[in-house]
Amino acid sequence: MGLNDVLATDIVLTIRQRLFAEAEAKELAVRDFACTFMGLISSANGTLIMQIGDGGVVVDFGHGLQLPLTPMVGEYANMTHFITDEDAVSRLETFTSTERVHKVAAFTDGIQRLALNMLDNSPHVPFFTPFFNGLAAATQEQLDLYLNC
Repeated sequence: MGLNDVLATDIVLTIRQRLFAEAEAKELAVRDFACTFMGLISSANGTLIMQIGDGGVVVDFGHGLQLPLTPMVGEYANMTHFITDEDAVSRLETFTSTERVHKVAAFTDGIQRLALNMLDNSPHVPFFTPFFNGLAAATQEQLDLYLNC
């Protein structure tokens, strides 16, 4: 299956199915599992970025940092969209590229004003540079530790 909107929709529907089943199994309301969604798949075949709700995904395809999808905002302040919402699939935003990602960072709305230049919704490079430099300088042992936290 290709990296495309069909795959993104299938992923969202599968996540929703699991969340609804978990809510039912625990006898809870599905709203207790409400969350935004950001996902990225990148391989030699290309890249697929998916998002429902606020926050964002910054990537570098080897040409500098970019924000392929504009963070979603709700109708009112402090309002967003969740993967558990009835209209989640129609709210799903996607971005595809034939290139493989070299660097990626996801962020929540809590740091959005630090992570982005709000005038043009572009990545604020000085915010991301220490993270990427730290990862580039890490040993394999340190990377394994980070990934297993």
